[in-house]
Amino acid sequence: MITLSSDFGTPYPAAMKGVLCQHSDARLVDVAHDFPRQDVRATAFWLREVLPYFPPAVHLVVVDPGVGTDRAAIAIRAGNHAFVGPDNGVLLPVARELGDSDDPEIFEIEYEDADSSTFHGRDVFAPAAGRIHEIGVDSLEDLPDIAPTEEFEDLRFPEPKITESDATGEILVVDDFGNAITNVPGGFLDDVTEIVVNGDTAPVEPSYAHVEPNRRLVTVGSHGNVELAVNRGRGDDAFGVTFGDDLRLEK
Repeated sequence: MITLSSDFGTPYPAAMKGVLCQHSDARLVDVAHDFPRQDVRATAFWLREVLPYFPPAVHLVVVDPGVGTDRAAIAIRAGNHAFVGPDNGVLLPVARELGDSDDPEIFEIEYEDADSSTFHGRDVFAPAAGRIHEIGVDSLEDLPDIAPTEEFEDLRFPEPKITESDATGEILVVDDFGNAITNVPGGFLDDVTEIVVNGDTAPVEPSYAHVEPNRRLVTVGSHGNVELAVNRGRGDDAFGVTFGDDLRLEK
């Protein structure tokens, strides 16, 4: 199996699929092609949340603001999975999650004279993903154009500061529903019925419909983190936050 993730929308993923079909007979699965445009951190967050549910696969990821520059192309081996994409940090959080290690095996993909300087998803990453699938994740270093490297762009999510009474954190992402997902672990809300969010009090509920429509709430999302939400509305608007904003929670 080869999965595909990008911020391309359509029709560009079809070209990557065409190239993959030239190199492999793998089953191709689209994860999403509407990740926030050129937003490496948001994409890294969502990949960490969804790719662990897949069986062993090669994961092709292209969110690549640096396409056409001297940024490297890399492959990462993490357990029975491999990741292929740009060296901008987007692959690291999910690789650490699936590899159960803080130091995943990282390889640089050597390439020259790509057909296009603006579409490495088609010309560099897709051929590499197909070749890795065919040779097998355990043997990817046997490919002639792949070599281990210790130089790479890292990406780590910020850690919250938590005491018994308060937490200082950050809005990591806002999903399409407007739910503002924080980096504060959901356990902070244990045995709490209401919480002060940046100075304003909101109820703590197990899910959205536990409050009336258009009312604010704080809950623990499926990702396990504290989430600011509105039943049938947008939590980011109601709480006045967006991704990257600082956050203070007080019991």
